[in-house]
Amino acid sequence: MSRKQELLKRHRRNKRLGLLLGLVLLIAIGVLVKWWLPLLLALLAWVAHEAWFADHLFYSPAEDYQYRFAQDSEQAKVRLDGELLQLEQPLSLSGDETLVLRMRLRSTWLGRFLDPAVELTGDDQQDRQTFERGVNGQRYLNLTGLGTSFSQGRLRLRGRFCRLLGQPELWVFRHPDYRQQRVMVIAPHADDAELAAFGLYSQAQDTWVVTLTAGEIEAEHYQKMGMATAEAARLKGRLRAWDSIAVPRWAGVPEAQCVQLGYFCLQLPAMQAAPDQSVASREADLNDTRLFRQFNALTLPGDSDGAPTWNNLLADLRALLLQARPQVIVLPHPSLDPHPDHICAQQAVLEALDGLQWQPDTLLGYANHLHDNDRWPMGDSGAGVNLPPLLDATQFWVPYSLSLDLARQRDKAMALGMMHDLQPRPPFKRLVRRGVQRLLAGRRDSVYGENEFFRKAVRRHELFWAVKHK
Repeated sequence: MSRKQELLKRHRRNKRLGLLLGLVLLIAIGVLVKWWLPLLLALLAWVAHEAWFADHLFYSPAEDYQYRFAQDSEQAKVRLDGELLQLEQPLSLSGDETLVLRMRLRSTWLGRFLDPAVELTGDDQQDRQTFERGVNGQRYLNLTGLGTSFSQGRLRLRGRFCRLLGQPELWVFRHPDYRQQRVMVIAPHADDAELAAFGLYSQAQDTWVVTLTAGEIEAEHYQKMGMATAEAARLKGRLRAWDSIAVPRWAGVPEAQCVQLGYFCLQLPAMQAAPDQSVASREADLNDTRLFRQFNALTLPGDSDGAPTWNNLLADLRALLLQARPQVIVLPHPSLDPHPDHICAQQAVLEALDGLQWQPDTLLGYANHLHDNDRWPMGDSGAGVNLPPLLDATQFWVPYSLSLDLARQRDKAMALGMMHDLQPRPPFKRLVRRGVQRLLAGRRDSVYGENEFFRKAVRRHELFWAVKHK
């Protein structure tokens, strides 16, 4: 069982226990006070839960984030002069550096009910980076893209429903311009590449987008059209396979460099456990990947028999790596992203690279899911992306953040809008919860679409982490 599954299990157990105790209390109130009072209290408790306590947050907002950056990371001395962030020594900035500012934040009482945020204002640029309700600890702001205002002493930081405390610390990370290199994005499912890296791959000198699975399961939306489970799963897999080939074309990626490998969703761990054994789809009644590879413009080793095996996956990846010769590979981060297919996707790439005659210069990890906070990045579409929660300091981290202007954000939103898996309406319960939070908690829906990923992914930053592989 993954860590996230364990956290969810514990959360649900505690929730059931709380509901049971609440029910006993309501019955006692009904017997001892008024019969109708429990009904009113239950309604008020439900509204309060949906407005303020429905987030999946599996840590205390009072805990410090605990990043350890590489020992040779560049730091600059800074101070807060009122609201102005000031340098205490000269610092040369080109504008493309990744800038990370550590601050201690303390929520006001309103910040326990409305999302606390830090507003950043410099010249004609504005940003708002949002944190957990009740925040009271060390957090990391992303100042990437604001370097010019900052270096000239014109960057203002102001807390909204929180206070900025203590001495700020700044790290400067200087990276090559990866947009000028050959980039391969590894997507476990159609839409993972767009969610994590559309801004990067749409600007890269030469891009390949490689999607490992068809993402055919959980096809209830298509079953409502009168299809049986297997038929619906096959249709969904074909649609998502098409999306994985067609949507990157919106960003200018050549069709021949968009590849769908057609393996089956949530079956990568079973394939890895028995590398030479075929692992069929859970729902599509398929044991052959070729139905979902039909849109590829090139032939791969796995096409010979269509067997969904780990060894075929590795052979496909090795062939693609040798053909594309990417200088940068973008793939799920092994520590941050807990999805089983994402973990296996990263491990498959590393295994395929082992002993291969071509090696990339850089691996960049991304996280489309988190263990501890399902809402991260918090805040609204278009806002900046601060560093995600990290509660242990067992490894070193090197962040790379890319700034996206409004036009690029809109192109990214349109790419996500073309993805069939992000088009169905959210469940009624989620729509009701959003309405309650909009009215009572001040949260806003994304202007780009109803799916939660429009809010989370269409931002002024894309955030990656350099991953060691040699």
